[in-house]
Amino acid sequence: MAKKAKVSVNPNFRIGNISKRIYGAFMEPIGSIVYGNMYNPKHPTADEQGFRKDWIEALKKTDVPAVRLPGGNFVSGWDWKDSIGPKENRKEHLDLAWHQYYPNDVGHDEYLQWAEKVGLEPMYTINLGTGGINDAIYNVEYTNHEGGTYWSELRKKNGHEKPYGVKVWYLGNEMDGPWQVASWEKDPRGYGILANETSKAMKWVDGSIETAVCVSSSPDLSHFPDWDLQVLKECYNSVDYISMHHYQSAEIGNYAQFMAASRYYEDYIRTEIGLCDYVQALMHSPKVMKLSLDEYGVMPLPKKELHFGRERYVEPGTHYAFDPERKYVRHDPDNMPSRSFPPMDPMLMALGNAGVIMEMLRHADRVKIGCMTSGLGVAAGCDHDHVFTIPAYYPYADLMKYGHGISLQTAVDCEKYDLESFALDDTHKYHEQNQVDFIDSAAAYDTETGELTVFVINRDWEDSADFTLDITGLTGMRFEGHTEMFTENRTPDEEADKNLAPTEAKDTVCNEMTVKAELKPLSWNVFRFVKEV
Repeated sequence: MAKKAKVSVNPNFRIGNISKRIYGAFMEPIGSIVYGNMYNPKHPTADEQGFRKDWIEALKKTDVPAVRLPGGNFVSGWDWKDSIGPKENRKEHLDLAWHQYYPNDVGHDEYLQWAEKVGLEPMYTINLGTGGINDAIYNVEYTNHEGGTYWSELRKKNGHEKPYGVKVWYLGNEMDGPWQVASWEKDPRGYGILANETSKAMKWVDGSIETAVCVSSSPDLSHFPDWDLQVLKECYNSVDYISMHHYQSAEIGNYAQFMAASRYYEDYIRTEIGLCDYVQALMHSPKVMKLSLDEYGVMPLPKKELHFGRERYVEPGTHYAFDPERKYVRHDPDNMPSRSFPPMDPMLMALGNAGVIMEMLRHADRVKIGCMTSGLGVAAGCDHDHVFTIPAYYPYADLMKYGHGISLQTAVDCEKYDLESFALDDTHKYHEQNQVDFIDSAAAYDTETGELTVFVINRDWEDSADFTLDITGLTGMRFEGHTEMFTENRTPDEEADKNLAPTEAKDTVCNEMTVKAELKPLSWNVFRFVKEV
């Protein structure tokens, strides 16, 4: 029996302006994403720099606005200066983060030039692990200064006459993580002071840039949120964003856990907003800190053995291993692994990250950047021979295409479920979530074009919803349509992917700005309205 559900939207209840950067992606040279998808000089479509044109063209057809690069844990041991100039003179290094050889065939300039070719805004992460203030100064000077100095003229000599104009700079990566090369886990105040001084110096090179400081790299760590507080007290007035990371996990096959994932992001975002506002008060500062959720994902994990008595303790073997038998690997871009399929219902993989983006929309006044960790692969899947579309692309594409303008509050009235606390291993432990709405929603209103879009997920994995959408507060609008995406085939395979795409809902009706629709179990729904001419 279908459950009753209602969402109401009123144009007067505004959250804030939506930044297009919340639809960004994250890139780090792990596996084949860089040496394979991005760069393969032997590929039939490779251009003069070795970039795969088939993947570039596929990404250009999407609305992905920005990419954070070149990492990731990788940057904390990477010297960007070793990656510029003629390739035959570049230095190859061990990448301690991912136990790989890094040849620097794709270096500083290649990352930024590839972003130019795709049409993405690059958001750059500097090394504040083994790097320092001078490295940061030289990097900004090389990247953004017009000319007349050693580093800016070296950029020209290396083939890029004009400055790259990178606007957003991340002050290191996950600097609290014990897995990080040169981690500041034990000294948040020291990192905060370093971030403060580095941000000042970088802005003295280029006063137009914005900087983002690392806070706790996961709300699962035992020092969250005190580590964040100690950092922010040292650098609040010199930075523009806090850099937040979180990967929410669910046990394979557990729908209740997976569909409640965005609730944990809501907890995380609210905690960080409260913390920033507290520090703002301490500093007597007029600055309202912005949030950058620049690594996120919802993913299935197998349940492992728990070791009781190690509450929230980060095991060395969990995040880094001292294994004498482990060998460094060299990734051959011409020998990429075959396409794989996640071990879960394909709709779960499509809806998980969409739910996180909707959470960012509901905090659009503060969250201004979002970088989906798998975002480039979601926007355009890629293996050695083909680019292809996966089901997760469609909600992402809808959000990028229609989720602009002003974010509006959505009032939800629906049935709910309770999720018990659960643990997947010693570090992935989650508190209970009470009264989880079966209906998840967000709305975007473009005042310039008069378009309203309401995004709705039916989280219920068993029952349909007898759904009402009330927008009677919006006058002069016309119902444009309702697209839905769902499947009864819950097997993760190529056949399921091919047959899973949004279609027009035929039985949805709208009468006097009240829409009646059936929301299928575990479905993605987009309701669109346009201004009457």
